[in-house]
Amino acid sequence: MTSSEERDILNGISGDVSPGEVVALMGPSGSGKTTLLNILGGRLTHSAVAGSVTYNDQPYSKFLKSRIGFVTQDDVLFPHLTVKETLTYAALLRLPMTLTKQQKEKRALDVIYELGLDRCQDTMIGGSFVRGVSGGERKRVCIGNEIIINPSLLFLDEPTSGLDSTTALRTVQTLQDIAEAGKTVLTTIHQPSSRLFHKFDKLIVLGKGSLLYFGKASEATDYFSTIGCSPLIAMNPAEFLLDLANGNLNDISVPPELEDRVQMENSETETRNGKPPPEVVHEYLVEAYELRLSENENKLMDPLPLDEEPKLKVLSSKRQWGASWWQQYCILFIRGIKERRYDYFSSLRITQVLSTAIILGLLWWQSDSKTSRGRQDQAGLLFFIAVFWGFFPVFTAIFTFPQERAMLSKERAADMYRLSAYFLARTTSDLPLDLILPVLFILVVYFMAGLRLSAGPFFLSMLTVFLCIVAAQGLGLAIGATLMDLKRATTLASVTVMTFMLAGGFFVERVPVFISWIRYLSFNYHTYKLLLKVQYQDMVPPLKGIQTDNGSREVGALVAMIFGYRLLAYLSLRRMKLHC
Repeated sequence: MTSSEERDILNGISGDVSPGEVVALMGPSGSGKTTLLNILGGRLTHSAVAGSVTYNDQPYSKFLKSRIGFVTQDDVLFPHLTVKETLTYAALLRLPMTLTKQQKEKRALDVIYELGLDRCQDTMIGGSFVRGVSGGERKRVCIGNEIIINPSLLFLDEPTSGLDSTTALRTVQTLQDIAEAGKTVLTTIHQPSSRLFHKFDKLIVLGKGSLLYFGKASEATDYFSTIGCSPLIAMNPAEFLLDLANGNLNDISVPPELEDRVQMENSETETRNGKPPPEVVHEYLVEAYELRLSENENKLMDPLPLDEEPKLKVLSSKRQWGASWWQQYCILFIRGIKERRYDYFSSLRITQVLSTAIILGLLWWQSDSKTSRGRQDQAGLLFFIAVFWGFFPVFTAIFTFPQERAMLSKERAADMYRLSAYFLARTTSDLPLDLILPVLFILVVYFMAGLRLSAGPFFLSMLTVFLCIVAAQGLGLAIGATLMDLKRATTLASVTVMTFMLAGGFFVERVPVFISWIRYLSFNYHTYKLLLKVQYQDMVPPLKGIQTDNGSREVGALVAMIFGYRLLAYLSLRRMKLHC
């Protein structure tokens, strides 16, 4: 099959779900469970979907996003935030603007107690390298993130995956409690225990994208018995249904009609144990259910009557934001600082910066700027500073958007905030943290190396390094946002930074005309020139032919890079399909 060919993932799916019901979506891997859930939750573009999904007889609209909760299969959470912080930020961003901040925070606490998370509310979520809450608690936090908005519909993609049977049962019990409050809960589930199976009100069984059963969970085994498929030994009903969905009739009776069909066909189609092949079983089950549907045609529930005002809201294409743009920015800014403060002030990073600073200070210990030879040595130090603080931020910023893509996709799919508010908060929340280590670096190097000991040159040198860091960060953000692939982004960044370093004006002074334009794109070049002007603005003759003007051109170039690279990063995020 070529990549341009299309194939049906789902075919002939129909049904209805009422408030107060917990519906399980079962089927083997690759049967289309997650795809169906995404379609029902409005997560898939409708251009690829033939048919209709209505919510109380109304089509999907952007307004409905605020009435639908969607828990993804992967637990996408910030590892360094506590349970309470995670749910509080979700409440501040998602609950309607009509509520005060205190009311939103109270709602977050209510959800914490409702889900039994009060004992771990001040514990970090944790991750691969950070100890935190247990797997069951993480799953409940994910559910809490969605039920905090009190949704009418709650979709969950395999909420019990990776949990032991007791924790899984507790999780499903939580879903039952949510449904009893008049909500509709739809969840995919892989292989539930028998106790878990009996907790569901309705059941959808899928096989190869086709509907094999939809109805009450308690009546599923009876239905398959009526078409001749009964378990020959005592077994978990979920195992029995999954065997059927896979076309496996081991320990299951073979319907007489199916036996006759197999005998009429070539004997080669039979399997070694005399059972019909999975394709034949699947075809039989699909036909049997289609026959049942035709007999019970037009028995879908009638939609509940809606007043005109709620109906207009549902049909509205306008998004319902939970906070103003400025509030979104402030909340995301504070959340960003809290999440990343541990990374920035890790002992490894501090040791790396301070040890480099001390080594530089020792190598250029009290260098002499009065002689031409001493100034040449100092120029090497200044160039290294320009390269180090150009290289370091680029390779830190590259990881920003690729690593947060899953979180960004999840939160943007739920309309938690505007992309512009997220982007500005994400890029500015890094600045206070990013500028602390350079201050320590400059304090150590500047005085150990004996650079100009007066306030003006010292603070101007620090400002120059700050401009270089912010410009280099912009390049890293742009590369990461454009490629969204760490391997390709790292390769491109390595080549780019190496080119900028070589064109920085230290190694080669007389660059051929046809390639000399590269140096004007290099933040290393502009930073190096500025540092030289700051240190030697009163020196005659000027070092290496550098004109000792006020440096406005270099400053202008760095400022243009700061905004230009960030604009490119924002446009790349804007153009990217965050959720497929």
